[in-house]
Amino acid sequence: MQGFIRNTMLAAAVAGLMSVGAVAQNSGTSSSSTQDSSKSASSAGSSQLSSADQNFVKKAAQGGMAEVELGKLATQKASSDDVKKFGQRMVDDHTKANDQLKQVAQNKGVSLPTDLNAKDQALKDRLSKLDGEQFDRAYMKNMVRDHTKDVSEFRKESTSAKDNDLKSFASQTLPTLEDHLKEAKSIAPKGEKQAKQAMKEKPAAGQTSQQ
Repeated sequence: MQGFIRNTMLAAAVAGLMSVGAVAQNSGTSSSSTQDSSKSASSAGSSQLSSADQNFVKKAAQGGMAEVELGKLATQKASSDDVKKFGQRMVDDHTKANDQLKQVAQNKGVSLPTDLNAKDQALKDRLSKLDGEQFDRAYMKNMVRDHTKDVSEFRKESTSAKDNDLKSFASQTLPTLEDHLKEAKSIAPKGEKQAKQAMKEKPAAGQTSQQ
């Protein structure tokens, strides 16, 4: 009889321990689940930029990366000192702006592109095949066109961005882009004049040789 009672009590104790373990396990699972949910909510909250702001961030990053790559090309292939200096300025200024944008994007949970898009890569490949004055003209023409578009987009974002950090970045970067555009416009006509002068001199040389 005592053995029966002892066995019954032992079974009850084991069952109690199993019950406590199950409760603890469920509690741990629930806590872990709650933490995961909290992390997910936090992550989702940190990336809540408007679609327009996200689009601007990605386009700005893509354009800035292209400016750096083309600027490096200009320092190697340009024949004009002005174009070489402009290319180096593109590398310096846009690298700085790109780093600032990366920080903003990271804080907002936005992933940025790491490679040139097809259009920018095609432009880089085309410019890589040019040399001297041909490169200078093509590169500076592209710089005027790109910075005209950049200034317009950054000016718009500096007033219409819903995110304050992004609005601040656009406002701070805009004056630099405007200066880039002004400089590009002043350099580009020099290349056009040189090209026109070269075209005038070629027929004259041909006529001289025929005589």
